[in-house]
Amino acid sequence: MEKFTTLTGVAAPLPIINIDTDMIIPKQYLKTIKRTGLGTALFSEMRYNEDGSENPDFVLNKPAYRQAKIVIAGDNFGCGSSREHAPWALADFGIRCVISTSFADIFYNNCFKNGILPLVVSPEQLKLLLDDAERGSNATLSIDLEAQTIQGPDGGTLHFDIDPARKQVLLEGLDDIAGTLKSDPAIASFEDQMAAQRPWL
Repeated sequence: MEKFTTLTGVAAPLPIINIDTDMIIPKQYLKTIKRTGLGTALFSEMRYNEDGSENPDFVLNKPAYRQAKIVIAGDNFGCGSSREHAPWALADFGIRCVISTSFADIFYNNCFKNGILPLVVSPEQLKLLLDDAERGSNATLSIDLEAQTIQGPDGGTLHFDIDPARKQVLLEGLDDIAGTLKSDPAIASFEDQMAAQRPWL
């Protein structure tokens, strides 16, 4: 998994509450188990018209936000059904951070397993960040995970809180398997002890 240390990029404003996983990646795209190729389907029902053409009014289709790396979203982002395809689609598009006032638990957990930083901020902080994002491609945000800060285009800095264990997972780029393998010496030692104490197992 790609490490997350710092990120500087355009932030796309998406001030909609209760964006569920079906809005992020509709169910017809769930047949694949590959983590790549889903970026084109991200937010497809809002992003494309019925004839398959782009909806010019959707934020990620606007020239200023086509290369967005950050999404500033409304409350309760990632609610709805459990599907890891949602963070897969975000990551494949190039989104490495989603900022909201709250997230659905399963989506929140899945983000850390896929190299995406889900940041919880206060409503007041979200309003400031949305104001920054509305300025378009000239208004980039810089996120420093180690320092736990978000710096706006005018130099203003916001601090965010994050669980230390989850922070370390992203800083080191560890998925569940890689995290477990960090304890490989202890696991091997335990298995050797069990084999000696209980050879019949």
